[in-house]
Amino acid sequence: MMKKVIIVGAGPAGLFAALELMDKADVLVIEKGKNIDERSNEIQGVGGAGGISDGKLNLHPKIGGDLTEFVSEGKAYELIDRVDEIFVKHGAPEEEEHPSAEELLRRAAASGIEFLPIKQRHIGSDKLPALINSIKRELEKGGVKFLLQTIVEDVLVSDEGVEGVLIEKEKIRSDYVILAPGRAGSPWLSSVMKKHGIPLKHMPIDVGVRVEVPSMIYEDVIEINWDPKFRMRVPTHDDFVRTFCTSPYGFVVRDSYGDAVGVNGHSMRHKRSNNTNFAFLVRIDLTEPVEDTTAYGYSIAQLATTIGGGNPLLQRLGDLRRGRRSTWDRIERSYVAPTLRDVTPGDISMALPYRIVMDIIEGLNMLDHVIPGVASDSTLLYAPEIKFSAMRIITKDGFETPIKGLYTVGDGAGVSRGMMCAAATGLIAAEHLGATL
Repeated sequence: MMKKVIIVGAGPAGLFAALELMDKADVLVIEKGKNIDERSNEIQGVGGAGGISDGKLNLHPKIGGDLTEFVSEGKAYELIDRVDEIFVKHGAPEEEEHPSAEELLRRAAASGIEFLPIKQRHIGSDKLPALINSIKRELEKGGVKFLLQTIVEDVLVSDEGVEGVLIEKEKIRSDYVILAPGRAGSPWLSSVMKKHGIPLKHMPIDVGVRVEVPSMIYEDVIEINWDPKFRMRVPTHDDFVRTFCTSPYGFVVRDSYGDAVGVNGHSMRHKRSNNTNFAFLVRIDLTEPVEDTTAYGYSIAQLATTIGGGNPLLQRLGDLRRGRRSTWDRIERSYVAPTLRDVTPGDISMALPYRIVMDIIEGLNMLDHVIPGVASDSTLLYAPEIKFSAMRIITKDGFETPIKGLYTVGDGAGVSRGMMCAAATGLIAAEHLGATL
């Protein structure tokens, strides 16, 4: 008789764990949210937070997390290749040829910036739902059952190990449980771990803005990498600043941080704007006596939401430099037309801490030496954009917790920060679990 496995969460980590286990165990996936084609902007649901992104796949084990923290470098690349093969099988486009990155590497190095040329695929937010549905159909054909729009209240534990989960006062028994609740489920996962005495620690977060420029400024760069990765240390505070999630010819969109609002970016394969946008983020790592980076990030988001009257803030870089609030009149006199209009023109420095504002200005000035025009006065900044890191669950090999048979993986467990690495952590846990079946 097959052993029973419950997977909580149908994001990349949960889906890929299910793919690995579907021929070896009786698998049930429980998901709080809706199916991918029934979602709007909720970050819960089949496909996880990545399911409502524009589907950039960074084929590198140290982007979107660092798999080499948990497995050898060779194994990490093997996992990335396996995840990539599955995405391609279900509809991700073949990799495109790109010009040499040598000149861009030289310009970046001369400006004190690290450029990471990596292999990438771009699915597109308009194509991603069909791909996620294709993976789900394969799982269902393989016997995996899905229980959607269902809240798991707790895990069932005895002295021998995990025994299942509790949903709506009903106990569902299983031999193993993989908790993969994703970014949205991180607070829930932390509370469950604390309840059962499993140690965890706070991880750094990234706080910053979404930058929007005319697409022509970025064209040469995105020909080399669709989502170029630049990293730098800014001069005044020596803080780590990076670009993230570039959306060529894309659109800035609203994001939600619970009862606060923020921004994100999308690009599609068959719909284009005249602009390119990217996140520009400052790494925040707190030490005692205040270590709760998540609470700190939410406090910034709530302040920005208050100042924006319930909308994200929008400001021209030139206005930020001069310490003045942007207005619609100033924005409309610029040559960059915002792709998100549901915003409040204002002063970002009233919402983001002074240190982060200085880091953003200095970092964009540095990047302007590599990509001329990116630090123009007319460049648009939307705030806030915050990338939260879950508290990391302290686990053993294969992401198994001290409770036998209970695993925690993906963004919600603090071991990944993107689709590829999240999926790979699901495979790691499933391989470890599968060896015991």
